[in-house]
Amino acid sequence: MKRFTKKTLAYAISITAAMSAASTFAETQITVATVNNGHMIEMQKFTPEFEKANPGIKVKWVTLEEGVLRQNVTQDIANKSGLYDVMTIGMYEAPIWGERGWLQPVDTSGSYDAKDILPSIRGGLSYEGTMYAAPFYGESSMVMYRKDLVKAAGMEINDRDSWEHIRDVAAAVNDPSKGIYGICLRGKAGWGDNMAFMTAMANSFGARWFDENWKPQLETKEWKEAVTFYVDLLTKYGPPGSSSNSFNESLALFNEGKCGMWIDATIAASFVTDPKQSKVADKVGFAQSPISVTEKGANWLWSWALGIPAATKNADAAQKFVRWATSKEYIQLVGKTNGWAAVPTGTRASTYANPKFQKAAVFAEAELKAINSADPTDSTLKPSPYVGVQFAAIPEFQAIGTTAGQMISGALAGSMTVDEALKIANKAADRQMRQAGYY
Repeated sequence: MKRFTKKTLAYAISITAAMSAASTFAETQITVATVNNGHMIEMQKFTPEFEKANPGIKVKWVTLEEGVLRQNVTQDIANKSGLYDVMTIGMYEAPIWGERGWLQPVDTSGSYDAKDILPSIRGGLSYEGTMYAAPFYGESSMVMYRKDLVKAAGMEINDRDSWEHIRDVAAAVNDPSKGIYGICLRGKAGWGDNMAFMTAMANSFGARWFDENWKPQLETKEWKEAVTFYVDLLTKYGPPGSSSNSFNESLALFNEGKCGMWIDATIAASFVTDPKQSKVADKVGFAQSPISVTEKGANWLWSWALGIPAATKNADAAQKFVRWATSKEYIQLVGKTNGWAAVPTGTRASTYANPKFQKAAVFAEAELKAINSADPTDSTLKPSPYVGVQFAAIPEFQAIGTTAGQMISGALAGSMTVDEALKIANKAADRQMRQAGYY
């Protein structure tokens, strides 16, 4: 029988302990909550690349529809539950939650190159100069349209057309008998769904959410004109069931060739021009968003970004993942693997300076122009006390915007009038602001 000396026994114990520690480290798992958008789904396919480079970390994905995601991550971070180590949030949440200490600052040290991030995107995800979420992709909004249908109808679409002209083009190309609808727009209720579009449109009509004393302004002439125009436009020239459609539903309709026009997030440009998923990829034109009385706030500004809750127990692993997923190297990886037209855009200046991207992405110039034109600090014709283009960056807005979205979606569905919808929304907003002590 082989005998163990004290020395060999101690050595065996140390090896066992080391193996145990390695095993524990190998089992470090981070849970990432994200939205069910195309670029996020694609990121999940590259997870093995991250895990290969970081052998001690495993990634678990929780992928949710936009409204459900917002509800879940807001509840999780407010309760400090720690269910998620990384969460997909945006320009609304990042500065508010950062100020409250709910998020860890993003590690932008070393080779991360935060200065490469577009200033408007970087600023929108920061509080007092500190980034509290890193942008995975950024976006504004613009017109995407079928060049063939518009030309055949004897019409044109240009940058900053009037909403009246957009209505006339929608009428000219509308042909339900062939399954083609003049225009597709968001109608699904939600502060980040129909109200993202509706607020930008209302801005261009001269509307604002609040006056300088924080009094809600939803019953004003400007809001009534904007919402009435929107409901009339979609009722006459939109697809059936528009009140249930948001980004993904409209994207599917456009890619099937069922929309003459679609005004939505610039990030959609890479999908509608991709022949692998779009039947009309070679027929798409782009233009800057329409206006009514002003260009101010006519197109929104947003970023889906990755934030790290302060309650996470896996901060180091979470920081490594966030840095990887929002890096120049990740963009290079996607470009090399899927082609440069498929990379997540709207975040880094180096992407737009890359000749490969410029050549592959026919939408690049229009997209960057839209993003650079959006100013969250000056988005309304009349003075307003809030920051944000398609939202007001105050904690109360989430509830206010959600209620307004439900009412306007109801008006679109025909269950109430526009006046009734705005009256209920304004009353709910007034109650929220009073309870919060704004006046």
